[in-house]
Amino acid sequence: MLTRRDALKVAAGSAAALLVPAAARAADGPAPGFTLPPLPYAYDALEPHIDAKTMEIHHDRHHKAYVDNLNAALKDLPEWKTKSIDAVIENLKSFPESVRTAVRNNGGGHYNHTQFWTVMKKNGGGQPTGDLLKAIETAFGSFDGFQKAFTDAAMKRFGSGWAWLVPGGEKGLSITNSPNQDNPVMEGKAGPILGVDVWEHAYYLKYQNKRADYLKAWWNVVNWDQVAANYAAAHKR
Repeated sequence: MLTRRDALKVAAGSAAALLVPAAARAADGPAPGFTLPPLPYAYDALEPHIDAKTMEIHHDRHHKAYVDNLNAALKDLPEWKTKSIDAVIENLKSFPESVRTAVRNNGGGHYNHTQFWTVMKKNGGGQPTGDLLKAIETAFGSFDGFQKAFTDAAMKRFGSGWAWLVPGGEKGLSITNSPNQDNPVMEGKAGPILGVDVWEHAYYLKYQNKRADYLKAWWNVVNWDQVAANYAAAHKR
């Protein structure tokens, strides 16, 4: 039987092991692959705008499925499991045709959702400040003009997909949308600093087929601090 001191040593060792990158822990075995990042807040943190059950299913089932399916697609390509998800989706043409579509769909799903969770927060909304607000006003005339253009892009994406705010271009920022789990990075563009998921699984439990109502509510949870950090990071690259 372990003494209390021995038990504490075991617990400390287990906690320390969790801090070691998965690739390092599996150095002598197969590449561990991609993992599902935890939500940075509770399931109900975004209520009443996005309900807890939608967040639970969206993260724990949909995002997890993208991660699991991506790892399965890469089972015979272990070298890619040690790379970043950015590297994977930037180099889709490097993959054999037999797995390219699966990598595109599931790698895109993993990349897109990993950012999506971070650009929302409890008590979010409002509008940005500082350099990001100046950039938005320069590109779109006003923050209201930006919101309208972004919402229009999200509404006009037929079927499933995303709307994005992307750094670069003639005015410094641009808005685009993409089908399925595609994103601007796959097209050789800069990584988006803000994206909204308009797949029905993102809103159907609360808003049914009313995408416009979902988008109106979504603006109340946008994490502008994170979007500003993404914008700043993009300008340092």
